[in-house]
Amino acid sequence: MKFIISSSDFLKSMQSIIGIIINNPALPIIENVLLEIKSNNLNIKATDLETTIIIRNSVESTSNMAIAVNAKLLLDTLKTFPEQPLTFKTNEINNTLDITSEQGNYSIAFLDGQEFPSTPNIEEADQLSIASSILEEGLTNTLFATGNDELRPVMCGVFCEINNTDICFVSTDAHKLVKYAHKIDSQISSSFILPKKPLQLIKNIINQHQEAIIKYNKTNVIFSFENMDIYCRLIDGNYPNYHAVIPKENPNILSIDRLTLLNSLKRVAIFSNQSTHQIQLNIKGNELSISSEDIDFSNKAQERVSCEYDGNDMMIGFNGKFLIEILNTLKSDRINIFFSSPSKAAILKPDIKEDTKSEILMLVMPVMLQQ
Repeated sequence: MKFIISSSDFLKSMQSIIGIIINNPALPIIENVLLEIKSNNLNIKATDLETTIIIRNSVESTSNMAIAVNAKLLLDTLKTFPEQPLTFKTNEINNTLDITSEQGNYSIAFLDGQEFPSTPNIEEADQLSIASSILEEGLTNTLFATGNDELRPVMCGVFCEINNTDICFVSTDAHKLVKYAHKIDSQISSSFILPKKPLQLIKNIINQHQEAIIKYNKTNVIFSFENMDIYCRLIDGNYPNYHAVIPKENPNILSIDRLTLLNSLKRVAIFSNQSTHQIQLNIKGNELSISSEDIDFSNKAQERVSCEYDGNDMMIGFNGKFLIEILNTLKSDRINIFFSSPSKAAILKPDIKEDTKSEILMLVMPVMLQQ
């Protein structure tokens, strides 16, 4: 094997896939990346057995061969080079990959590429093409609300629902819930649960691409971009009926500047109990009182902010940490908060006047106030 590639192009590809590499895995070969040359194309492949990433690069080569190289060692080496062409050549006698740069020569041990796990073969798959910006918005708004309880794996992922009119992303950890929907034209109707780890990787690289092609069947999904394919195994199970936890009647509506509320919550939350993070909202007329107290340490805080409110006076408690996460994720200048009663979930939506193709709903469960 011999090929020539730009050091910066190779580094960029390695940085995109290094997040999938596991340290000290049960199968040692997956600490490596697979370098596969096929007629002037270098395919770089990494896997953790649940997710597989393949990145394609154009190179100067006439070889057809595949080898596995330690991912961390290769990445650390590439980081040290200024922009320049690098020449890679295998030495079959010593089983090393020799690197030639303007600065010197280096050798990295390699393994036979045949030992590397094979790529999943997705058969009888449906396919959907969407703008990358839609996928990016969906992931940005939902990933933070996924659960971490390994005993409830379906809640550790993002639920994706596709129908003829829109694509919908939903996530929940039983304390907060997010639903992001965007209008699309689709000939298919389906739903599946996407695992969190590959979605984090996609979120980090997606702004480099214009379009995403999603191909899926009952067990796997492929996200295809211009020069990259990400294969991941779907989470098996039935997603909770999220519609059932969204209150239908919410007559009490509060409208407020998002940053004003966010900054006030950040200050008041400092004084809350560090185990419960409980804060109290007391709404009377057009004034919102935000307070917290840590009885054990005699710490407390209270702030008053102006708002627009249509409804009955209300006192309700929340986990301040969850509210801050939601307000950090929403990007509109103003938000509307819909209340049903102090014992039911509150719904937060951006206050957007113009008609858009997307809709965001964020829900947070209340907590029982300490008397």
